[in-house]
Amino acid sequence: MLITNISDCLTGTLGEGERFQGAIRIEGQRIAEMGALTPRPGEDVLDARGCAVIPGLVNTHHHLNQSLLKAVPKGMNLPLDPWLMHVPYTWWPHFDEATYRTAVRVGLAELVLTGATTVAEHHYVFAESYDYNPSDVFFEEAGKLGIRAVMARGGMTRGRAFDDPAIPPAPCETLETFLSEAEKTALKWADTGELAMRKVALAPTTPTFNVTPEELREIARFGREKGLMLHAHLSENENYARFTLEKYGKRPVEWLATQDWLGRDVWFAHLVDLEPFEVDLLAQTGTGMAHCPNANARLGSGVAPADALHAKGGKVSLGVDGAAANEAADMGALLFSAFTLHRATKGVGSVRAEQVLHWASAGGAKVLDMPGIGTLAPGMAADLAILDLSAPRNLGLHDRALAPVITGGLAVRDLFVGGKRILADGKLPGLDLAELADEAMEATETLKSRQHNTVLEAV
Repeated sequence: MLITNISDCLTGTLGEGERFQGAIRIEGQRIAEMGALTPRPGEDVLDARGCAVIPGLVNTHHHLNQSLLKAVPKGMNLPLDPWLMHVPYTWWPHFDEATYRTAVRVGLAELVLTGATTVAEHHYVFAESYDYNPSDVFFEEAGKLGIRAVMARGGMTRGRAFDDPAIPPAPCETLETFLSEAEKTALKWADTGELAMRKVALAPTTPTFNVTPEELREIARFGREKGLMLHAHLSENENYARFTLEKYGKRPVEWLATQDWLGRDVWFAHLVDLEPFEVDLLAQTGTGMAHCPNANARLGSGVAPADALHAKGGKVSLGVDGAAANEAADMGALLFSAFTLHRATKGVGSVRAEQVLHWASAGGAKVLDMPGIGTLAPGMAADLAILDLSAPRNLGLHDRALAPVITGGLAVRDLFVGGKRILADGKLPGLDLAELADEAMEATETLKSRQHNTVLEAV
């Protein structure tokens, strides 16, 4: 296929090659050529006139089960720790395979419709009461849509202590179960190579709260022996540092350096509360950041020093995070938040729009160690989005290439993953959005009913 008349394009790189005009030829899974190209005999041609073109976006941290936990009233005006108690840790027992599968479909559909071609799902609820495997559901649903999928297989050997005895016990597992189940998932689903469609990582929920130091070191050793990356939440608010200082005498990043949990095969979500020396440690070790500005702002946690880590040559990516703390899985809203929040809190010189797009594409590819994706260049995977700029919000732009970042919304017309067109003219083949809406409404009401009955039983 030849994509022609590209005039407004950010390539995901920074510097001299960050913009492109011309045509892109796709052969097989890769971009074959870019430049002033003319169609070959019999070649399919797709006209991008009037559109913006960007690399497929890489979402490096998500909780898809939360797609059915948006705007839970009890959690709407709470900061992180009580929100965790009253939303994720209250509602997880009410999911069965049907409701979880619907949640995954809702989240993935919104991500694809807003330009995501790679999604890293950090799922950490693997309960004995579940008669299904969430990892299987995630990979199955991602496969139906044709996107690249990374399962950060979470879990915990001990739960956090909350001050409300009505909160159900956290779904804990033994370390042996956590490791063996993660390995089984990798053997069943993961593939290899720079154009891998499926990957698995080891992802204990939070290293400071949910596993012992000995277990943490064993997870790192096991992951490196099996070639699995490491992921977790870290330093999402000041409480992480307070807890780690009191328990271990060091700040979180500093302490994890002593537990073999920094390096190019590690990435952390959030990293909001960091001291400058911790930023230095992350940059020096090549440890990645999944920057989640929407959720961090919604919960009042702050704005992560993604700009500072980037300035030091560190690896920065963007993560939507769960919709229970975000109410969306919208990559356009994520780009806009990253662009505006840094400027609001640190000044107009803190980030450029091109830099934010880089975090969401090439940065995500680096963080997930997927070198074949993330930028538009010959030889790279043909993961790209063609964006419709006809909506009023985009009219009057003098620099239309910046629209994906600065207007707060992405209307994706066509989306390619590995050369395959998975979204055509704004439609997802094989997915009826009206049916999905009905399914989601029914599933949400089911969850609300189950929680209501639980409260009545407690009374």
